[in-house]
Amino acid sequence: MKISPAARTKLVALVVCLAMGTGLSACGKKGSPEAPGPSNHITYPRVYPTQ
Repeated sequence: MKISPAARTKLVALVVCLAMGTGLSACGKKGSPEAPGPSNHITYPRVYPTQ
């Protein structure tokens, strides 16, 4: 069975996309983000002037 060059290109592109998607889905921290440091020193979010 011989694969045409166009089909091979599509297959390689699909494999690359799947590999990148798998790598990206494995990255990141689980849970909601938390500000670094003690909670009494966190200054954000804060209200900014509206002028």
